[in-house]
Amino acid sequence: MQYEQHVLTIAADNSAVAAKLRQMTPDLLRNLQNIGQEVTLIQVRVQVSQPPPVAAVAKPVLSQSGKQQLNELADTLPDSPLKRALQDLMRLGSGK
Repeated sequence: MQYEQHVLTIAADNSAVAAKLRQMTPDLLRNLQNIGQEVTLIQVRVQVSQPPPVAAVAKPVLSQSGKQQLNELADTLPDSPLKRALQDLMRLGSGK
């Protein structure tokens, strides 16, 4: 991220990575000093560069057999919220 006045600031994408880097800072600092770098402090900051990708959710598909069974069930029901919900589901499933 930056190096200024002997302070190295490291950016981490999330808190888990930041926690691991913080555990490693004593060894990192010692190794940097051993190779001649003038680092006296290492800071770790969480800085999300871009949000994690959102997984695409597949649209469920109702088979023709499933549609037929739901239609048959709806036909056996009295007029009710359940019957209307099944009929709505059938309309959505048929793309209408």
